[in-house]
Amino acid sequence: MRAMVVRKYGPPENFELRDWPEPQPKAGECLVRVRAIGINFADLLQRMGVYPGTPKPPFIPGFEVAGTVERAPEGSALRAGQRVAAMTRFNAYAEFVACAAEAAFPIPDALSFESAAALPVNYLTAWHSMFEMGNLRAGDRVLIHGAAGGVGVAAVQLARARGLETFGTAGPSKQEFLRKIGVDHPIDYSRADFVAEVHHAAPRGIEMVLDPIGGKSWARSLRCLGPMGRLIVFGFSAAAGPSGKRSLARASKAFFQMPRISPLKLMERNLAVIGVHLGRMQGREAVLAREMQELLRMYSAGEIQPVVGKTFPLEQAAAAHRFIHDRQNVGKVVLTVLGKNP
Repeated sequence: MRAMVVRKYGPPENFELRDWPEPQPKAGECLVRVRAIGINFADLLQRMGVYPGTPKPPFIPGFEVAGTVERAPEGSALRAGQRVAAMTRFNAYAEFVACAAEAAFPIPDALSFESAAALPVNYLTAWHSMFEMGNLRAGDRVLIHGAAGGVGVAAVQLARARGLETFGTAGPSKQEFLRKIGVDHPIDYSRADFVAEVHHAAPRGIEMVLDPIGGKSWARSLRCLGPMGRLIVFGFSAAAGPSGKRSLARASKAFFQMPRISPLKLMERNLAVIGVHLGRMQGREAVLAREMQELLRMYSAGEIQPVVGKTFPLEQAAAAHRFIHDRQNVGKVVLTVLGKNP
């Protein structure tokens, strides 16, 4: 099969299209013929060699795909030819992936493969953060950093469906998009202090901040919270520079800019800091399956709609990563797989 392989850690140009052995499913796994691949910021960090648990090169990155079941394990409810969205631990940038049967979710015919590939990681991250771990309720207020990105768009849509008030940060070129998707308080982070903007609208603070940035952003996000506020951390993009190269100096600077959080201070302010990592859900797969079923129900009901901003062919993975590094993406960036696939 064809696969995009990271031949060594570094910039996007280190991708290489190779013939790679087709995966052999283990007991309880299914084989999926891939039609679309969702790109996440974690993929960029994998390629750079700074994502925890990344294999040594050469390796295939990526966590989510959409396609059709090629082979299903005995006793599974899946069947050959079934359209699915699936989650895998690395190995997604390829024509075939093997994954646990419980990590492959049947999708409706109306959902395109490209849109389906935008669902699992982004929407599960947003849902798990906001409602499973964060317990947000109608009327609560949430600040969404990177509101024009994959998780950001998912969070905005889920917030609107659940009656939340939204604040969203993005660059100047994406402000109109934020208004279009219904962000109540769009914030241009290049021109305005998001802490001041939040406190102008909510002097006593808000209930949640979704922050995938890290570094000094976490300290400033904490200042946005009022009593019972929750800071959700689910990424560390401050460690990744625009060049796409691994920089220990940049990562170290971001690390030392992180707030040193005292449990006593959290108790004093009645706050919570919650870390979310979908890759650390071993033994809790039933939780993700339940959440995914709710997301598919919401899609069928017209409450959410994945936004695919741009697609690239599989062999142009380097260009797709560069596109994200340059902060050009609005919504999800997806790779499509053609060639041998029907």
